[in-house]
Amino acid sequence: MVLLEFSIAPLEKGASVSHYVARSLKIIDASGLDYRLHAMGTIVEGELEQVLKVLRDCMEAMASDCDRITCTAKMDYRRGYSGRLASKVESVVEKLGQDLKTL
Repeated sequence: MVLLEFSIAPLEKGASVSHYVARSLKIIDASGLDYRLHAMGTIVEGELEQVLKVLRDCMEAMASDCDRITCTAKMDYRRGYSGRLASKVESVVEKLGQDLKTL
């Protein structure tokens, strides 16, 4: 399974791009994959082909009315593990022995 964290935004649409973020989140949610939105991007969990399709779909949707787009992405692959969106955070909370501010 892969965790894909990405942030995508148009460059020429002004200072506030939440409308475009919402459009991408609609695509991400419709994919059926587990995800977490955070203040600086979104993390999606799935098989490599699935998460790359989500990223491509978000890029194509934004490109429909944006001439220039910026996107940053990083992936974490770990064979044989799923549910890491929650388990990675839980592991740190357990080791620290206190609650943390998480989504």
